Amino acid sequence: MAGIARVVVDIALDREFDYLVPDQLCAAVRIGSRVLVPFRRSEITGYVVGLADRSERTDLKSVLSVCGDKPYIDDQMLKLARWMGDYYCAPVEQALRAVLPGSVRRRDARFKQRLYVRPAEAGVDEETAGARLASRSPKQRAVLDLLARRGGMFLHELIAELGITAAPVRALAKKGRVRLEPGTVPRDPLARRTILPGAPLTLMADQAAALAEICKAADTLQPPVVLLHGVTGSGKTEVYLQAIEHVRGRDRGAIVLVPEISLTPQTVERFVSRFGERIAVLHSHLSEGERHDEWHRVRDGRAPIVIGARSAVFAPVRNLGLIVVDEEHEPSYKQEEAPRYHARDLAVMRGAMEGFAVVLGSATPCLESWHNARTGKYGLARLPVRVDHRRMPAVRVMDMRLETERTGHVSVFSRDLLEAIRLRLERGEQTILFLNRRGYATSLICPRCGYVAACSDCSVSFTYHRKDERLRCHICGAARPVPDRCPGCGDPAFKFTGIGTQRVEKIVTKCFPQAVVQRLDADMTTRKDAYERILGDFRAGKTNILIGTQMVAKGLDFPNVTLVGVIYADLSLHLPDFRAGERTFQLLAQVAGRAGRGDVPGEVIVQTYTPFHPAVQAARRLDYEGFCDQEIEFRRELKYPPFAHLVCLTLRGPSEEKVAFTAAALARALRAALPERVVVARPAPAPLAKAKGRYRYQIMLRSPSVRSLAGPMRETLRGFRMPPKVTCAVDVDALSLL
Repeated sequence: MAGIARVVVDIALDREFDYLVPDQLCAAVRIGSRVLVPFRRSEITGYVVGLADRSERTDLKSVLSVCGDKPYIDDQMLKLARWMGDYYCAPVEQALRAVLPGSVRRRDARFKQRLYVRPAEAGVDEETAGARLASRSPKQRAVLDLLARRGGMFLHELIAELGITAAPVRALAKKGRVRLEPGTVPRDPLARRTILPGAPLTLMADQAAALAEICKAADTLQPPVVLLHGVTGSGKTEVYLQAIEHVRGRDRGAIVLVPEISLTPQTVERFVSRFGERIAVLHSHLSEGERHDEWHRVRDGRAPIVIGARSAVFAPVRNLGLIVVDEEHEPSYKQEEAPRYHARDLAVMRGAMEGFAVVLGSATPCLESWHNARTGKYGLARLPVRVDHRRMPAVRVMDMRLETERTGHVSVFSRDLLEAIRLRLERGEQTILFLNRRGYATSLICPRCGYVAACSDCSVSFTYHRKDERLRCHICGAARPVPDRCPGCGDPAFKFTGIGTQRVEKIVTKCFPQAVVQRLDADMTTRKDAYERILGDFRAGKTNILIGTQMVAKGLDFPNVTLVGVIYADLSLHLPDFRAGERTFQLLAQVAGRAGRGDVPGEVIVQTYTPFHPAVQAARRLDYEGFCDQEIEFRRELKYPPFAHLVCLTLRGPSEEKVAFTAAALARALRAALPERVVVARPAPAPLAKAKGRYRYQIMLRSPSVRSLAGPMRETLRGFRMPPKVTCAVDVDALSLL
């Protein structure tokens, strides 16, 4: 039996340490076990990533103890973590931390314990004692009667149901009539919801064909990955549900990834209604205790189906048979901290390692997935029409330049959009207004001297929030009161420019005083239940007009919404990012898909100052393939993804001069170390040149494969001496270049 454990500790040192395994722990220490080990002058936890018979070191310390009765990480998950660390250029410790939720990793993590009450064994004189209790202590008799019906229950639930204190129960325990013992209280994130069971729906021909393709992939891995391209409202979720039922029939588990689970309560409810207690929910909006208990339910095999956000891709589902990545194009699947993994790509890699199928679903797939499907690397299933052949919404593009000429000033609303809202109010139909910018005004400017209220720690202007009369930085969160007069020249005539959702709400309320208007953005959803409450009112018809940011573009299905208005479609169009056109098209197509999902046809009005941009025109026609054909040629010519992998190195530090010098030196070192086919761009200030008091410079690398640059890049970074207070973040397959 191996006497040496190779341990990765909870400090990012990117190396393994050897420890002796004491005889009494030999049976308990296995690969994946969490152990307590001495490290320097303290004791820390770590994970066993290997076992050996000997070590090069002779001064080994011993493992102190083993946490839990079985490993936390199995061989396959350890293999995935190692791949993730290598591919995304991150220490193996960070990769292992990504695999396990923080609520599971904590040394004090445990199940919640409460007192449990059970009836004792019945005595010979039970009838006499029961009669005496009924006359002398009706509360004790009520306790015994309830326990007789239930067989046992937690003390806090018992006293709440009977409306009593704990005293009668403890008195019964002293008499030997009941037993009080510790019990584990499950922390269920869905406990407060009432969700009725659901049954499979009859599929349309296109849905049935897509399901057959996915079931074939699940059974034969031919192909191992299927891209499900279905227009909004085409019934992709029902196909997912029946595909999972198929793999469950073969006693295999499933994982469903959704971009932001707190923003898709309808999707969660549909899965729970179909699979009930077999579902576990894993996402960051759960409490620490809920995440701990749900993860252990999955590991123990009590929940073979998981639905969650990006980190759920690591869920320890037994005998996994399928991973579904819904809305696979969403950028929220990309982790913003090291390791900067993409959950969609990890799902595909995990499927390849463990031998199961992966389904990627979207109405607007990312170009990388579409290219893989068109070149035969992925299978392709299509849902070209909506359920019951409902019509796609009619999309009108309003040229706001003409509106400005007509009115003589910049308008928030076009005349056509205001008229369309009025018509929906008269008909009793609902409207969604989309603007991907929160706050009231985007900047505060002095018209006399040109002063702009800007954040001193970030290279952005403050956003004015009218509700609390504060200027806020949306990068670092800094806030300050609105000044009475210009700090530059003392003029009191400050001018607010730009629009946000708060200003749109004010204008709509003024134009339509009879309407019930609600806003849905990050400022309105700081409370845990705010999102579901706002959407619940909208679903129930209590709200006529819903104004929101990209939250309203995702996963909402309200049959009475017949109008969607896009206030300013240009916001994401002119960003310094080669994906700007793709993101604008995806956002417009997704938000347009919220309209006309019931029996009444929908309409979408898109307001823009660049109406003839290819992304806007393609969104007007809802022509995904036409947009892709044009965009992919642009990417091919410039050797951008999907024709190359993009790596972004971002250097940060409090001194701009030092950061710029370090970036130039690092770029030279990389050019010397990397193969010639890797393009190393000249270092340049990031589009967001300063954030949270730190200057930012970027180095872009483009390569046909990550494998050819990962090793040399890692060695270069390991040997490169960064100046004090200058850090470098590596983002492989970068999505955001800001």
